[in-house]
Amino acid sequence: MPLFEGLGTGGEKTAVVVDLGAAYTKCGFAGECGPRCIIPSEIQRPGSTQPVKVVQYNVNTEELFSLLKDFIHMLYFRHLLVNPRDRRVVIIESVLCPSHFRETLTKVFFRYFEVPSILFAPSHLMSLLTLGINSAMVMDCGYTETLVLPVYEGIPILSLWEALPLGGKTIHKELESMLVDQCTVDTDSTNGQSLPSVMGSISESIIEDIKVRTCFVSDLQRGQNIQKAKFNLDGTAQRPDPPPDVDYPLDGETILHIKGSIRDSVIEILFEQDNEEKSIATLILDSLIKCPIDTRKTLSENLVIIGGTAMLPGFQHRLLAEIRALKEKPKYKQSLSNKNFRIHSPPAKPNCTSWLGGAIFGSLQDILGSRSISRDYYNQIGRIPDWCSLSSPPPESVYDPGKTPPPLMKRAFSTEK
Repeated sequence: MPLFEGLGTGGEKTAVVVDLGAAYTKCGFAGECGPRCIIPSEIQRPGSTQPVKVVQYNVNTEELFSLLKDFIHMLYFRHLLVNPRDRRVVIIESVLCPSHFRETLTKVFFRYFEVPSILFAPSHLMSLLTLGINSAMVMDCGYTETLVLPVYEGIPILSLWEALPLGGKTIHKELESMLVDQCTVDTDSTNGQSLPSVMGSISESIIEDIKVRTCFVSDLQRGQNIQKAKFNLDGTAQRPDPPPDVDYPLDGETILHIKGSIRDSVIEILFEQDNEEKSIATLILDSLIKCPIDTRKTLSENLVIIGGTAMLPGFQHRLLAEIRALKEKPKYKQSLSNKNFRIHSPPAKPNCTSWLGGAIFGSLQDILGSRSISRDYYNQIGRIPDWCSLSSPPPESVYDPGKTPPPLMKRAFSTEK
């Protein structure tokens, strides 16, 4: 049961807040300072040896409905231990979430679990509620992608978003490739064997554990030298001295020797510029120069970094150094040369910042009721309107046909009461 289930004066029960990510799902109750559980976004199907990812956009509706139904059932009855019919739901979503996935998730909550209402809240906007600010340039560096979206006076400016398919998944692939090519394994019987000869493949959970325990982000000067040595064709550039090698126990009999050169170079894939001179650092600058000129100072001084990949040691320091170095290039110098860049420190880890913002918003019962889509409204309409739609009337107007509909909302979503 929730911590405060038996307290109170019989008012409305606290809402359930769900942040369904591509790699991990955060779930808990509104008004609390942290999620009750952080679990992989996957389920174990009967007869299958490998867990199945829940967040899949390329499957048919029936299969996706079945995956989400089983996963949400596990959330409610194994981790939260509450009746879904008694509580509203706040879902933290990405602005790039496909409508196919969004509509299927809504159908699961309303048709199968019969929740009273649902509020879809954009993750970039929710992160600002933890800081009490209305304007910021928000970067979400997650598992599958890095997405930058400016939020000004409580309004996400959708036309100015920038994204790249760089994140935790990209790092895992690069790290696995390096481990297979460069590392050796010791067993009880032999030493110095190649990794493929000992085990066919490394599970992603082990890859992630190696990344978290052994890898880090180098500073700007060291990172640039690593990149020069990596792409130098004539062999004149020298690589900086690598950190010490480490031994990682795969099991009781197998020890993986991880080279120090892997530990500090694998994360460089996020900061290496591609053929179009794009990296995660240029995303912020490219989005900023597209913003109206009178908003750039406020946005540049209020950078908010969220997402699990941003928790790597040295990530934010390197990102800020990259931005300050790149702004001196001719492409950005005229528009951004006098801008100061500062990163906020939210009261939560980057992977839980959006969830905490949703928990704060979900604790405001009056606002939550007016913003949410009720089950009756969904049963009448058969679909859920997009949160950024300016022409959809509030759900309450459906119940009173004789009442004059209110004027169009000025804001799609606002942090003001």
